[in-house]
Amino acid sequence: MHPSAMRNGELFFETYASKLSSGVVIDIGAQDVNGSLRSVCPPHLKYIGVDFVQAPGVDVVLDDPYRLPFEDGSVDVVVSSSCFEHSELFWVLFLEIFRVLKSPGLFYLNAPSNGTFHRYPVDCWRFYPDSGKALITWAKRNGVDACVLESYVSRQDVAVWSDYVAVFLKGSGYAEKFPERITSVFKDFYNGQVLGDSGFINPEEYPEDLQKILAASGSN
Repeated sequence: MHPSAMRNGELFFETYASKLSSGVVIDIGAQDVNGSLRSVCPPHLKYIGVDFVQAPGVDVVLDDPYRLPFEDGSVDVVVSSSCFEHSELFWVLFLEIFRVLKSPGLFYLNAPSNGTFHRYPVDCWRFYPDSGKALITWAKRNGVDACVLESYVSRQDVAVWSDYVAVFLKGSGYAEKFPERITSVFKDFYNGQVLGDSGFINPEEYPEDLQKILAASGSN
């Protein structure tokens, strides 16, 4: 796990999940590769790592990557970091996540907005600022009531990744139960959006790699 992914995950747990008195957290794509979000999850929450192979950090091996072995409405929080780009049909997995989530329930998504081609076993997708809204449109077409509480693209650190981060809520009517936002305390991002505001925080037209190239060349 690259450093910005760990930092963003820790910010999610601090802002949202730490407020839960108890609950179950499911990590999709949970292999411990240079770190795991398990290490920053509040200890009072039950953490279950799932993946399609047996590996460190994995508690449950999936027979089907699009079918989670949990009952409807049984999970409080689902997290997935650096995984959706490798899912050929991530929109199918998205609906499955909302099947197992309680209402209200939180889904934290971290996926690259840019970065190197890295197959595990495939590398299919990159996520842009409107990706969360598109997934909500898909959810609603399938009868799921959900919203995006906030999203942003975090800036690169020592690695090449610019992480697209989105926090989804199952049960849009429960948004007032989660009033705090990562974007209120964390500023190293661009193209942020928050529920109830149609504009962007720190808007940028170009991805970060191109921003750096333009800045180095003196272009506007």
